Amino acid sequence: MPTHRTGPIEGWARTIALGAADRLCLLASPTFALMALLTGISGAGEPEMLCTTSVSSPLTGMAAMYALMSAFHFGPWLRLIAGRQNSAHRP
Repeated sequence: MPTHRTGPIEGWARTIALGAADRLCLLASPTFALMALLTGISGAGEPEMLCTTSVSSPLTGMAAMYALMSAFHFGPWLRLIAGRQNSAHRP
């Protein structure tokens, strides 16, 4: 049976890949927040109303969806901020 040995180059690649994966989760919230802002400013993403007699809720549309997605993906940022605050208060 062949065995797989990890050399120094493969070890570095693994370290870089794991570091990138740890930071990739931090991109979701700002990306969705930017999409919400751009969609809200441009007015794009609002469905065409066939009947304009109903009052539209402010919680509808793509901008609201992007804002909610940004909020739901904010957890990694909270963990990062909490970790920095805990390490700053240690003696």
